[in-house]
Amino acid sequence: MPYNFTLTTLIPASPQEIYDAWLDSVTHSEMTRAKVLMSDEIGAEVSAYDGYITGRNLELVPGERIVQSWRTTQFADEHEDSLIAVTLEDADTGALLTLVHTNVPDDQTSYELGGWEEYYFEPMKAYFSETKGKATAVAKKAKPGTPKTKRKRAATKATKAKRRPATAAKAALGKKKPKKARVAVKPKSKRATGAKRRSSRGTRRR
Repeated sequence: MPYNFTLTTLIPASPQEIYDAWLDSVTHSEMTRAKVLMSDEIGAEVSAYDGYITGRNLELVPGERIVQSWRTTQFADEHEDSLIAVTLEDADTGALLTLVHTNVPDDQTSYELGGWEEYYFEPMKAYFSETKGKATAVAKKAKPGTPKTKRKRAATKATKAKRRPATAAKAALGKKKPKKARVAVKPKSKRATGAKRRSSRGTRRR
C-alpha cells in the first residue's frame, strides 16, 4: 500500500531563486550534476537524473509552490505515479523548503531515508552557497578605492600644479626690462658759451 512522508530543509537562497532553479533545465542540471529536462509550463513533461525520474508539471505558483507527478525506473507497471509538492517560504537564512511526497510505493522507502537529502537537498545547498560566494567575490573586486580615470585626472592636475611656479618664473624672466626714459638736453646757445669763456679769462688775469 502506498505511503506519504514530509521532509523540511533550509536552503541558502530566496524562494524565487529556488523556484526558478528547479524549473530551469540548465540550473537544475548544475545543482544535481546530472542530465535534466525541466519546464516552467503546466502540463509539460519533466525528467531528472539522466531519465531515472520522469513526471509532469501539475501546479506551479511562482516563488511559492511546485507540484509534479514523479516516478522512478524502480516503479513497477502497476504502480501509479507518486506526487511531490515543494512549498517555499522565506526564512532568516534563506528559504524553508517543505517537501510532501505522496503515493510512494510502500517497498520504496529510500526516498524518505536519505534519498532526497543526498540527491537534492545537499547538492542544492552546496550550489547556492557556491553561487553566493562567487557573487560576493565579484562584488568586492568591483569596489576599487579610486577609479583609474579619476586617478589619472588627479595625477594630471598635480603635475600641472607643479609646473605652474616654474612657468611663472620663466614668464617673469622673459619679460624685457622697461627702457629708461631719455631726457632731452637742450643745446647751449652760442652766446651763453662765449660769455662763459670771457668770464673765465677775466678771472685768470686777476
